[in-house]
Amino acid sequence: MRGRAAGPEERPTFKPVQGKLIERATASRLMQAISTDVRTAIRKELEPPGSVDLSGTWPTVAHNYLRDLVFGRERLRFRILVDRRLELTPKLTWAAVFAGAAAFGKPAGENALSTLSGLVYDADNYRDRKYAMYLYRRVAAPVCFTVAALVTNAVWLGAPFAEDVPNRHVINEALRLLPPSWNILRQASPEFLDIDDHINPADDLLLLPLLSHRDPRLWEAPEEFRPERWIDLDPDTHAGYIPFGPAAERCWGRHMVLPLAERILDIVRRDGYTVDPDQRVGRVDLHGLLEIAAMRVIRR
Repeated sequence: MRGRAAGPEERPTFKPVQGKLIERATASRLMQAISTDVRTAIRKELEPPGSVDLSGTWPTVAHNYLRDLVFGRERLRFRILVDRRLELTPKLTWAAVFAGAAAFGKPAGENALSTLSGLVYDADNYRDRKYAMYLYRRVAAPVCFTVAALVTNAVWLGAPFAEDVPNRHVINEALRLLPPSWNILRQASPEFLDIDDHINPADDLLLLPLLSHRDPRLWEAPEEFRPERWIDLDPDTHAGYIPFGPAAERCWGRHMVLPLAERILDIVRRDGYTVDPDQRVGRVDLHGLLEIAAMRVIRR
């Protein structure tokens, strides 16, 4: 990480789109827009007890709750871009983008319902609108994917939680044991030779928070779920703890992920949700975010 900043192909959300670089000014504008929409969602009052049903198969249930919380007032052409099913194949994503952009037509008096969708409405033609809608997907969907994965992992690891343990400690510990962003890639670069002479000029580097978060040299009882450990630890400075990347390149979405995750945990803890006791095994797929797949959640 000290060798050089991440290149365009190494930025998870803002990789080039069909060979076109996403400039940092564009990335910054998109993040400011989605941040505004997330803050609006977080300011909504917590739903009354029993009015939200989070039972069912996670992370899908958690994802859909977040989609409705943040993007529920959007029109279908935008809401579909946050759907988990588009992950089945890139062709589905592009089909949704093409259809939404082609049939976009802005009726007289129609206004954007979110700051993020406003960037799509600002597009002057079909090509720019298509590009803007794809970026909408790139920015909006990962918010739901990441938070849903994080909260799913937390519930799997520790629910029901002790009453005196704050949500933030639960989240920090879930991020330690099962960090949704479990690897950081750096492609071969001559700058790395100045850091470690064991690195060859052609070597790609893969940093694995999943391993550093369990290193016994850095953690007491590293394999145990102990949210109370964060009473005395600082997640911003503790050695080897990088769920959002290193300090110099910390994920811009961190300030959105944490409060959204806390909101879901508020409902989980208040309404008594936990993992179905008949489910003893959790499957973890490593093709994307690190998360417990098909976790059955019930209300106690």
